[in-house]
Amino acid sequence: MKTLPRRRGFRRLRGKEREANGMTIRERTEQLERDTLSPYACLSAETKGRETPIPSDGIRTEFQRDRDRILHCKAFRRLMHKTQVFLSPEGDHYRTRLTHTLEVAQIARTMAVALQLNENLTEAIALGHDLGHTPFGHAGERALDEIAPEGFRHYEQSVRVVERLERDGAGLNLTWEVRDGIGTHTNGQACTLEGKLVKLADHFAYAHHDLEDAIRAGVLSEEDVPSAIREELGRDRETRLTALINSVIENSSGDIRMDGHTEEVFADLEAFMFEAVYTNPVAKSQEHKAMAMLKQLYAFFLEDANRLPAEYLAIAFREGADRAICDYISGMSDRYAIKLYTDYFIPKGWSRE
Repeated sequence: MKTLPRRRGFRRLRGKEREANGMTIRERTEQLERDTLSPYACLSAETKGRETPIPSDGIRTEFQRDRDRILHCKAFRRLMHKTQVFLSPEGDHYRTRLTHTLEVAQIARTMAVALQLNENLTEAIALGHDLGHTPFGHAGERALDEIAPEGFRHYEQSVRVVERLERDGAGLNLTWEVRDGIGTHTNGQACTLEGKLVKLADHFAYAHHDLEDAIRAGVLSEEDVPSAIREELGRDRETRLTALINSVIENSSGDIRMDGHTEEVFADLEAFMFEAVYTNPVAKSQEHKAMAMLKQLYAFFLEDANRLPAEYLAIAFREGADRAICDYISGMSDRYAIKLYTDYFIPKGWSRE
């Protein structure tokens, strides 16, 4: 069997990860960032660090390690079975919270590369931004916010997931910059341009990909999009999204921004989406049932916190039952919440066995 010729200039690593010039792969990457990224970028070597310091990796930068930790955590996998807009849709092509997250990451990375910002930091923030989201999308968030004494906000829960809940309570021990970007993706302003990019990418994904799902579901058609928006941004999803991304790239330098006119038109598109999709009685006809189900589960566990799994019961002892129940319910997938509700509240047929 023939072997491929070795690429000229490639040198095998000596030891595990050290090159002939004495620099590790990570150090080479960090030097490349210094040489090529914008002066406004957040450099991996200049991170504010982690709550618990750990030894440097020979291959990955700190932000690459954060990205990998998020990708491999349980909360990320559960996003696959959490609602984006439509509750438990029958079709195979509707978006979930996971595909939304991946699309946010793709949009944000595209802009980060064009602006010579830190792509790895951008990706880590994007992949982690919705880890704390509830089952049944924002309907689940509203249910917990209405019933929990201290309210509930998914972006705060996302930070709690990476700081307190993952790895059996140890958390993922992410860098300060990634946690800052996750915590400010809905409200507040991130301290890095990469975090600000993710916040904008999240808005872009909502407005365009949710619109595509609404059209697929027959809730509305492309022709329902106001003509002024279609004339200014484009007559299809791809053209409009490209126009917004280009506006950010062309107008951002020391901050992240669009030109004023494009920003106004995009605000009109978001307002249209709110009225036509997010509050549409057809698209949201089942949300009250989902909210009632989660509230009933909440009351069930509050009545007797000993019904909680051991890891959440430990949280109840430390921080109170309400906090533990919010952690438990918000971490459920749609189908697990339905299964739990069915087990506890739906009568089963009698059997001798």
